[in-house]
Amino acid sequence: MKLRLRFALPSTLLLASLAFAQSPIPSGEFKRIQLTDEFWAEGANFGDFNKDGKNDVVYGQFWWEGPDFAKKHEYFKVEKSFTVKAADGTEKTVQGYKGALSTENDYSKNFLAYTHDFNADGWTDILILGFPGEQSWWFENPQGKEGLWKQHVALDVTDNESPTFTDLTGDGKPEIVCMSKGKIGYATPDAKNPTAPFAWHPISPAVTTKNKDGKDVNVFQRFTHGLGIGDVNGDGKMDVLEKDGWWQQPASLDGDPAWTKNEAKFGDGGAQMFAYDVNSDGRNDIITSLQAHGYGLVWFEQTNDGGVVGWTKHMIVGDKPEQNPQGIVFSQPHAIDLVDMNGDGAKDIVTGKRFWAHGPKGDNDPNGTPVLYWFELDRTANKLRFVGHLIDDASGIGTQVVAGDINGDKKPDVVVGNKRGAFVFLRK
Repeated sequence: MKLRLRFALPSTLLLASLAFAQSPIPSGEFKRIQLTDEFWAEGANFGDFNKDGKNDVVYGQFWWEGPDFAKKHEYFKVEKSFTVKAADGTEKTVQGYKGALSTENDYSKNFLAYTHDFNADGWTDILILGFPGEQSWWFENPQGKEGLWKQHVALDVTDNESPTFTDLTGDGKPEIVCMSKGKIGYATPDAKNPTAPFAWHPISPAVTTKNKDGKDVNVFQRFTHGLGIGDVNGDGKMDVLEKDGWWQQPASLDGDPAWTKNEAKFGDGGAQMFAYDVNSDGRNDIITSLQAHGYGLVWFEQTNDGGVVGWTKHMIVGDKPEQNPQGIVFSQPHAIDLVDMNGDGAKDIVTGKRFWAHGPKGDNDPNGTPVLYWFELDRTANKLRFVGHLIDDASGIGTQVVAGDINGDKKPDVVVGNKRGAFVFLRK
């Protein structure tokens, strides 16, 4: 029999707060490597691009060779630069989009990066999910040859600010899961014709609502926040999660049937969303953020009281210190990953503060400390809590944060790309 744990009683919060008198300082668990301070993308990832058995890191139009990430290669070209004026009046040209190296704000066309061998030639390719409402592409690895990689359109319109590339259908092959042209759906590459645009499979109708001017607008518009996948009902099939509920995968996908929506309220639109059994009661809960540009890291407990499925919200980090036992507060949790960071069998949350989502004067606390955390899911001694470990306080996150074993030591590392540049954090 599994013990069902809850995390909502004020007395529990009070006892936990006594155990943590101060907010954490950087834990020293990770070696910090900054690949560049130029802003080229809002995400980064890793993969072995030169087949030397060592993972490399991709950020923007560049990839860096592991294991020391000292040698940089350009795999596609973007001409972008700006000028900054020094105190003495002299001007300097800076490569990249305007970000931390500027006093202004700009937006990269590169939102998220994934790695996969699309043409089955044994070489890892790169998938870039672009600016919402625009194209996404995959870049063909030239099998170790120098020079720019061939660019292929994957999807003509990729909407939502947290699209993903993962196996939704259960066939062992990843798909782009996103919104496109007003509908939720997924796009599958063609293994027999890998350079062809991916096939689009809608799972929802186009839903409209009235805006403040009384005009019909798409609910699933390009800047929609909050999206993910997970098996919510325990039937062994992945469902699609969004801020207003979850869409149940049907028994068969033949003919692109409509999926059934189950209404729920998972915040106002945050980051990536995950279905995971937080409290070990045998039912998958939902982990996400409440507002991508506001505050709130949360998990929603799936309940089944009287046969009616419900969701109970539990704050992990809010907008006030007293909402977290360690006093942790940060705004704009725009990206989340869920990985077992300490090898105890429980998945932990990796997230932080997106730096300058809308510039130095936009959103909540735009110039606050750009923190990067992992939150340890601790179920010991019949308690349930998320313990914050501060990885770094000078990087933050973008629209993507990725945790995984980069250097092959069987310990999870973290890679970040955002308006402060690109960073690799290797677990010591």
